Amino acid sequence: MPRFSVIVPAYEVQAYLQESLDSVLSQSYPDLELIAVDDASPDACGSIIDECAARDPRVTAVHLAHHLGLGPARNAGLARATGDYLVFLDGDDTLAPGALQAIADRLKDTGSPDVLVYDYARTFWTGELVRNRLSHRLSEEGPASFRLADRPALLGMLMVVWNKAYRREYAQREGLAFPPGFYEDTPWTYPALLAAESVAVLDRVCVHYRQRRTGSILTTTSRRHLDIFDQYDRVFGYLGSRPGLERWRPTVHRRMAEHFCALYADPRRLPRGCRAEFFRRASALLRRHRAAGPPPLSLSHTDRIRHTLMRLGARRTYRTLSVLRSAALAARRAGASLGRGLRESALRLHYRLQRLLPLEAELAVFSAYWHGGYACNPAAIEAKLRELAPRMRTAWICDPRHAATLPPQTAALRPGSAAYWTALARATYLTTNVNFERALVKRPGQVLLQTQHGTPLKRVGLDLQDRPAATPTGDFAGLLRGADQWDYLLSANRHSTLVWERAIPSSYTTLEYGYPRNDAFHRATRDDVVALRERLGIPAGSTAVLYAPTHRDYRRSRPEHLDFERVLRDLGPRFTVLARSHLTYADAPAAPVRHPRLVDVSGHPSVEELCLASDALVTDYSSLMFDYAALDRPMVIFADDWEAYEAARGTYFDLRSCPPGAIARTEDELVDIFATGHWQGSRSAQLRAAFRARFCSYDDGHAAERVVRHVFLGQPGAVPPFVPPADRRPAPAAASGVPQPAQASVTAAGLWP
Repeated sequence: MPRFSVIVPAYEVQAYLQESLDSVLSQSYPDLELIAVDDASPDACGSIIDECAARDPRVTAVHLAHHLGLGPARNAGLARATGDYLVFLDGDDTLAPGALQAIADRLKDTGSPDVLVYDYARTFWTGELVRNRLSHRLSEEGPASFRLADRPALLGMLMVVWNKAYRREYAQREGLAFPPGFYEDTPWTYPALLAAESVAVLDRVCVHYRQRRTGSILTTTSRRHLDIFDQYDRVFGYLGSRPGLERWRPTVHRRMAEHFCALYADPRRLPRGCRAEFFRRASALLRRHRAAGPPPLSLSHTDRIRHTLMRLGARRTYRTLSVLRSAALAARRAGASLGRGLRESALRLHYRLQRLLPLEAELAVFSAYWHGGYACNPAAIEAKLRELAPRMRTAWICDPRHAATLPPQTAALRPGSAAYWTALARATYLTTNVNFERALVKRPGQVLLQTQHGTPLKRVGLDLQDRPAATPTGDFAGLLRGADQWDYLLSANRHSTLVWERAIPSSYTTLEYGYPRNDAFHRATRDDVVALRERLGIPAGSTAVLYAPTHRDYRRSRPEHLDFERVLRDLGPRFTVLARSHLTYADAPAAPVRHPRLVDVSGHPSVEELCLASDALVTDYSSLMFDYAALDRPMVIFADDWEAYEAARGTYFDLRSCPPGAIARTEDELVDIFATGHWQGSRSAQLRAAFRARFCSYDDGHAAERVVRHVFLGQPGAVPPFVPPADRRPAPAAASGVPQPAQASVTAAGLWP
């Protein structure tokens, strides 16, 4: 008997069905049966299901003789289910990687509840991925399992069948089944939650809910939307047959009213000729099933009026109120827009006036990563400036949510505020690792330092003119106008100097001083490293691998490169993975599965601290490899899409010909490199030494001081000399004393260039 029966009905979803089925069969948790039901689909859904069943014995193909609809198709799958738990998935949606493993783990941790509710994210046809806005209701704090009365807010979430797992024995005992017609989820999900003896939640996105541009039931204009009345009649019939559940009548009645109002307000669903009928039938049903007593206290005043008018059948008054409300909202938006325009005009005038005032000689303004927190080269320079020139005042431009990362001596500047524009107009020194606003007009006497934020392996600047897929903007003239305001450009190595001066040509002065952010690698002690590991929750004696891939220009969503569950299982208990998403994917978790040896460090403010805490780096084309090389710790390049990346973005050299360590092209090769010890073997050390010699000639722990003395103190002759590479002593890894594993006699193909 499998743990899960995954039921996937299919009707006219041939463009999405293969991806949906593959998302189930590729799950890291294999103990499942997939029951795919062809609802007499006129397209290729039936053949796609048959081909899938021929390849994988876990697939059961079911073909209906006639098109019956989503509910009966699911019932046909239910009749063949043998798993402990039922999981439903629509034929155009997908399971997130690792979802079933996470569900299985949570079921075990919560004592096999009747129903487990998990989260979803909407996947739009534009490529945008948006998590459910009510995900906070799935907090796992409190009792592992509970009755619905303890968490009634769950009824306020999307009442669909596919964001829950149901114990099959419980569903059979309650006689749960799907009716025909639209909104068939309603008579299943309400009884399933209301009658459950035990409910649990999983705060994790397990389903990607596809938002199709066309073809969705929710965007189909049809009289069949009137099926909603029969579905709610079934729900209240169920409540009437269970006296113990009658107390839920007011809550379900309120949810029904909300559902009716939302459907009536959507111009895409109801044909014009049946809107009056819909309102009349909605009124009758709301009156028939009205519960005694006041409505729920959480009902807003506006919603209470709408629900009352619909219940009373006052369609004209309801329509008038809707028109007035829409007009008020439009007026409010227009007023807000006018207010914003006036404010922006006032700020522009303010900035012009501030530029007429003298510069403040001892004010320095910093920013990093498009108004992000205290980080990267600007942070290291700001700290050194306060140390060497305590008289200087410093300010940091950042979004308010990052203000807590700033040191107390540094003032926070909110982007777009009057103080922000005052600082840009009056500060003598401006430092950033990206670019300031295009509206910035650099005054005579102002000094603008561009630090950049990585050694360029991938193409940049003018070298992207023939690669539109990788170009964030086609305004190359604007890019050069911004560069014309740079006084200094910081370079980490000679390779960077040559690339920047060719790709972004201007009259700036290049400072080959190394990267200040990497100074921390030479200041930290072993005790500092141990303390960092304790803060991150890395077990003592564990080998910590930092996994930090870069973004992909050829796709919008974050690619899933690693099956963390499988990798950690194969590597064994002595390895811990620190997973860090690129800032481009800030809204998506780097570690989509839960595992005691998997730590999602995407939100950690300092990547330098993560490097210090780790024993090895796994990356692909990220510039982090050039910084990590200064630590002289092992690296592995995991490049499973080199051809696609090269075609979309392009690189300045073939990393495969001169990597900083072993190369893995598949997940199997990556596991083998660590399992056999090649990651820290002699060949890896040789490659790393050659890489360091080429790209780390200036990173010796004194880069920030060089910058401060040259740019801020006017002492170019007093910059510290470079420490020879042989004399540098970067911070040791915490696990550096762990004996090397014995080298395997067979080397995986393609590990070395």
